Order: sequence, then structure tokens, then C-alpha cells
Amino acid sequence: MCASTPDQTGKLLKSQLSVVPRIVSFNKTMSKLGDDELALIISSVIDQNDRQSFSLVCKQWLNVEGQTRLSIRVFEPELLHKFLHRFPNLSTFESSKRITNNHLEFIANTCPKLEFLNLKQQSVESQKLDEFDDLLDFDDVGVLAIANGCCKLCKVLFRRRRRIGNVGVISLVKCAQSLSVLDLGRCSLINDSSLEAIGCMNSIRVLNLEGCSLVTDKGLSFLATGSPSRTLKRLVLAECDRLTDFGMSLLQGMCCLEELNLAECGPRVTDNGGMAVASIASLKRMNLSWLINVSDITLVAIAGNCRNLIALDLTGCEMITGAGIRALGYHECLESLVLASCYNICWDDVDMVLKCKSLRSIVLDKGLKMWMPMRMQENISRFCQLHWR
Repeated sequence: MCASTPDQTGKLLKSQLSVVPRIVSFNKTMSKLGDDELALIISSVIDQNDRQSFSLVCKQWLNVEGQTRLSIRVFEPELLHKFLHRFPNLSTFESSKRITNNHLEFIANTCPKLEFLNLKQQSVESQKLDEFDDLLDFDDVGVLAIANGCCKLCKVLFRRRRRIGNVGVISLVKCAQSLSVLDLGRCSLINDSSLEAIGCMNSIRVLNLEGCSLVTDKGLSFLATGSPSRTLKRLVLAECDRLTDFGMSLLQGMCCLEELNLAECGPRVTDNGGMAVASIASLKRMNLSWLINVSDITLVAIAGNCRNLIALDLTGCEMITGAGIRALGYHECLESLVLASCYNICWDDVDMVLKCKSLRSIVLDKGLKMWMPMRMQENISRFCQLHWR
């Protein structure tokens, strides 16, 4: 390696020194920027790591970054009191961890502009909570605080928050007049009283009641005869096993419904209920998984009436046979069909379904695989994706 000559060293030093005035000038210019100018600059910064770097420059930049932050995901709710005051303009708050009533009261007081509150627990997180942890999780008291403090809420996800009851939900839907998405899945204390309040809402578009086993046909009547009958686009009733054919008949009045999930709603939903929901012409996605008393009669009705249907899940519908499946062969929109655990279907029936030119994906029971010729499997794969379950 050649040593630098005195001449070269001098030039290098001179070039480095020439940068110093420009840095000083830049710092002086940036220090003159007001909060509004800095807010405009950081509004174009999307990457969270870059925003973090921005906030470390000085106290002013830290404050501006906090003032312009619109969303936050919290992994340690016990530290909320130390940092949440920096973010008074949040529109989105997310946390899957255990949160107490005091935490929700603090959130409501600190972030009144919230529009999206996501407190749903993943199944893994929920399983980690023991009985003591569950007792410390928030209940109706916390929901009441949110309802009173965050009236701009449009989307609320409370999935698997098992201590939430009717009092909290009723208060929420009365205060949050713009609420369009409400997820109460696995909130096992919810019953028809909550649905009576939801039935008065003019804004609800998506309602998830999965696993709310206290909901009955009476609760559905509030939805079907109230404002939601004209606004609901997605309704999840999976595992609401007190529902009957009468409840299904009430759903016929939901003229805007595009997605309906009735998976595991129990043996009291039969073909009478199946034909009733098949009359909802606006449906695009339907899940009838494990409705053991639904047969080909329902499937023929679906094929004839649900002309906009793009996805149909018939997992575990044991009474479905080839006659019902063949009725789907000439459907013009169907893209996804699930037939896992449907044991009365043969590969000839599947061949007829392939006449449905819009089909993109089909799921078959793995028990059928050994009986289906390889040539047939290859032929299906040419038309759509083939999965075994």
C-alpha cells in the first residue's frame, strides 16, 4: 500500500473542512423550521424505522413525530402511561396483550380521535392466559370508558376478550354512531340484548359473532328487521348453535349481504334454512361447513339463485352427493369450492364441476385421492388449483 504524500493529505483535509460550513448551515436552516413545516416533512415518511430516527434528532422533532403519529401497536400495555401522551392524534390503536380497565380509561382520555381499535387476541395469545390473567383483562367498565371517550370509532375488534358483556357493547354502539365493523367473535357473554342494540345501527357493515353461543333466532330478528338489513355486507354466525331454520328464514330480508358464515351452526339448520339463505341473491361468499342436515336440495337452490357466488365451503356436509355438486357445473361466477369431508362424492362428479369455467380452486377430501386416476388429477390441475384436505 502506497503512503499518502503531504500534498495528497493536504487536499483531503481541505475537502473535509469545506463540508463543515455546509453542515452548520444545514443545521441552522433546520433549526429555523417550525412544527408545521416539520410535520409536512414527516408526513411523507412511511417507514417506521425512519420515523424513529427522525424523532431522535432533538426534542422538537420528537414532539412533532408524536403529534403526527396516526397508528401504534402496543406490546407492553403496562408502560402506556409513560409514552402514550406523546401521541394525542392517534386514529389506530392495536394490542393483543392483556389490557386492564385502567388502561382503556387512559387510552380513552389520551386518544379521543381513535377510529380503529384492534384489541383482538390471537388464539395463541388467548391460550397463554391463565384464569388469573383472564380476570385482570378488561370488561364492560373498560368498554364504557372507550365508548364515552372515543365517539369517532369506525372499526372495533374485541375478538376473544371473554369478559365483555352486553352492557359494554350496548354503550359502544350507542355512542359510536359511525361504527361499521364490529368483531365480537368468541365473546361468550354476548346474547340477544347486544343484537337488539346493534339492530338500531345505521352504519354497521361487518359483524362477527363467531362462537357467541347465547345468540338465538330472536337476536337475528333484530338484525333482519332493523337498519342492518339494509347495510350489513358480512355476517359471521359460525358456531352459534342455538340458531334454527326460522332464524335462517329471517335472513332473507338482508338485501345487501355479500358474505355469510354459518359453519357449525348445529343440526337445527336443515334444508329449509339452507333454501332460505340461498334466496339471498347478493351473496358472494357462503360457508355451510359441518351443517350435517343440509343436502343436495340446498345446493341446487344455491346454484340456481346465488348467481353472484364466488366462494362456497361445504366441508363436512355429509348429505351432499354428486347430484348437488353437478348442479354447480354451469355456474358462471364460482371461483372457489371446498368439498373436504364430503364422503358421497365420486371423481365423476368432480369432472362435471369442471364445466364451471370460472372455477379457480377446488378442495377435495384426501380420501378421494387414492380412487381418482392420476390422469383425472392432472386434468383438474390444468383447469384450477387442486388441494387435498
